[in-house]
Amino acid sequence: MAFQSTIDNDTVASLPAARFAGRIVIVDKNEQIEEACNDLKRYDVIGFDTETRPSFRAGVSYKVGLLQLSTPDTCYLFRLSHIRLDNRILKILGSRQILKIGADVTGDIRALHALRNFHADGFVDLQVEASRWGIEEKSLRKLSAIVLNMRVSKAQRLSNWEAEILTQQQQEYAATDAWVCIEIMKELQRVEPKSEKLSIISVMPTMQAPATEHHPKHHRRHRNKRREHHSEPQKQ
Repeated sequence: MAFQSTIDNDTVASLPAARFAGRIVIVDKNEQIEEACNDLKRYDVIGFDTETRPSFRAGVSYKVGLLQLSTPDTCYLFRLSHIRLDNRILKILGSRQILKIGADVTGDIRALHALRNFHADGFVDLQVEASRWGIEEKSLRKLSAIVLNMRVSKAQRLSNWEAEILTQQQQEYAATDAWVCIEIMKELQRVEPKSEKLSIISVMPTMQAPATEHHPKHHRRHRNKRREHHSEPQKQ
């Protein structure tokens, strides 16, 4: 096989750091969404990742704060803690014509479904694809080390992704995580082309809308039940 199956942490640590050197665009206002999505739609393949504010307290969790979608030279950081997961973004996330390359994409999609119910399509998971090249590792850090001989830093992973302003270090970390997915897929196919098609992941909407979606006029109750007049608790 062209690639080694595993790699140890010490070897990973000795490699040069991967760093996205392109343009990073923060999208935190609704009027910025159209231009960002129009650019992304010009590409057949983009990188994909999400970031969520970490919780250090039992029973406390946060929703996705950042969505990263990257072309080879521009990474868009959609601040979902500041803007809605807009329909224009969902069209990209639901397009089979635009492949979204990521790692553990089903986990990221599940987290995005907590914000809005949508049909996700056209996703490719490096954790699935890399095994076809004999690679047993699953983490993006080790996949990058094996395929690109570059180390993906995780120094900012536990930082606050809902902060009022993202630091330069956070921006570079987030952009690199999305961009490097494209580079890994490209290098796998360049070194050892495969005739088999990529496995495309499609996730249909969940049956029940998440609690963050509001449908004040459409709460279903049994006809024979008395309509309650006090406020209902949020659905869990």
